Amino acid sequence: MDWETLRSSCLACTRCELCKTRTNVVFGQGVEDAEVLFVGEGPGQNEDEQGLPFVGRSGQLLDKYLFAIDLDRTKNCYIANIVKCRPPQNRDPQPAESEACMPWLREQFRLLKPKIVVCLGRIAAQRMIRKDFSVTKEHGQLYEKGGILFMGTFHPAALLRSPQNKPAAFADFTALRDNIETVCKHTYHKD
Repeated sequence: MDWETLRSSCLACTRCELCKTRTNVVFGQGVEDAEVLFVGEGPGQNEDEQGLPFVGRSGQLLDKYLFAIDLDRTKNCYIANIVKCRPPQNRDPQPAESEACMPWLREQFRLLKPKIVVCLGRIAAQRMIRKDFSVTKEHGQLYEKGGILFMGTFHPAALLRSPQNKPAAFADFTALRDNIETVCKHTYHKD
């Protein structure tokens, strides 16, 4: 499956009940050869309205952190979510919803072939790194799985609610920059 086929199939998805309440499918955003993939849990109201990931206040914070480490969602990274449709009232995705949506993320992952995956928040980290992952205790730590580095960090929305964690999250991003420079071939410099 190529990107266009994947995108059009995903936009027409009816695999779970979330399709009935969505405004837009939030497929993802970024460059299609990104070596760094950011994964959140699911779209919120702003994302549902615009069809793009992390575009509200938490997205503005994420963009600041990305900018600080020379990343840009339109130039050298990719942003996606575990579920592609907004859960009602921004609740956590239910297991059946996550399970129904995972094939989309797996296919994005297959096409991207990322070298580093950053899980934004508990839901994404517990789905992609380990079921009992604790963001407060393990944020910023790297885990190697199948030759790919995974890191969990605070979700930007959680940082807006608990700003005392912003310095720790920023430290995670600066450590991420160092790992990108070591592991990635073209994230900062295209040949």
